Amino acid sequence: MVISSNENNPTIFKPITNLQGVMETRQSRRALSVISHNVVGGGGHPSYLPLVNKRGLSETNGIFEKSNPLNPAHRPITRKFAAQIATSKKSCLEETKKPKLSAEEEEFRVWEDEAAKSQPVPMSLEQSEAVLHEKDQMEVDMEDIFEETIEDIDKCDAKNPLAVADYVEDLYAYYRRMEGCSYISPNYMAQQFDINEKMRAILMDWLIEVHYKFELREETLFLTVSLIDRFLEKQSVVRKKLQLVGLVAMLLACKYEEVSVPIVDDLIFISDKAYARKEVLEMESLMLNTLHFNMSIPTAYVFMRRFLKAAQSDQKLELLSFFLIELCFVEYEMIKFPPSFLAAAAVYTAQCTLYGVGQWSKTCEWHSNYSEDHLLECSKLIVSFHQKAATGKLTGVHRKYSTSKFGYAAKCQPADFLVETQK
Repeated sequence: MVISSNENNPTIFKPITNLQGVMETRQSRRALSVISHNVVGGGGHPSYLPLVNKRGLSETNGIFEKSNPLNPAHRPITRKFAAQIATSKKSCLEETKKPKLSAEEEEFRVWEDEAAKSQPVPMSLEQSEAVLHEKDQMEVDMEDIFEETIEDIDKCDAKNPLAVADYVEDLYAYYRRMEGCSYISPNYMAQQFDINEKMRAILMDWLIEVHYKFELREETLFLTVSLIDRFLEKQSVVRKKLQLVGLVAMLLACKYEEVSVPIVDDLIFISDKAYARKEVLEMESLMLNTLHFNMSIPTAYVFMRRFLKAAQSDQKLELLSFFLIELCFVEYEMIKFPPSFLAAAAVYTAQCTLYGVGQWSKTCEWHSNYSEDHLLECSKLIVSFHQKAATGKLTGVHRKYSTSKFGYAAKCQPADFLVETQK
């Protein structure tokens, strides 16, 4: 059947002839009834198609409403109607082309169609498709869960000129090169004939208390420890002058880092007047000349600040990290680790102490250049220092961090599981 349109009659159905030119009147009438039923819900005259108003569906019964084709307010045939007409036309054409079947053949064909529809899909195919789909979905979900990105920790300081976010990476690349140049031999105590490791530990523990009583900056303590080790590596000292070396190193660090510098008489007073003013000034001159006036060396402090920022630390994690690294200052065996490595290990151990599990993220690994596996050996030593911090005679660091000013960081339970996993 063919559909044609003109101005007077919107849609005219013309019968289709077969190849022999015979009119298939009966089948054409059947197709017309099908189209009429599809379009107008089973009623209507086949000579024209009803037009549709602005609301295509009835609000009461959900079927297409009949409308008056002579009313100019009605809209033309919509696309939905056109699609239905095309579908009806296609089914009509297929029916006219199909050969006429007998009643038995027609019944057998219907039975075959119903059997094909009801035949189930093989279980093996259903399961394989379900397993593949579930596996793909699981892989996507696991990637979403475990994929960790490296965060831009300087993004929040883009407008802060003091943070120098534009070239902070260049600064830390320079610090890493410089820490390699300022390497301290871990065996320098072997060339000292009158002092030993225990004397050094006593000096460091005392200086940490002096630093706390004078309320000096954190940078000052880190630089003081660095100056002492660098000087003792190059200069032999008798034991009665060892305390003087510590006082002068702190005096130089204060001149380099502090705004308000303690005077020489204050340092003489805290040493119980064991040294005269002249001795302090002479040792100051000797130390500066031995170090070639090179005070600008990267200490563990600059790396601590960077790694704490990468770890998105809070005050509790920060105080605990500084407590652990100050415990390392007292121990001579920790000199073998570079300042950046020691700082990374202190932050990692503090995370394990607070959270009970290692949380060394990809961001921390990227900015520190040390993986969690690299830090385990050093972290094991730090945990052992934490375990015995309150015992023995050298408890200056523990007393300092047992106050409210430092958040009672020393009272945190050590990360014993790190030591146990290493055994």
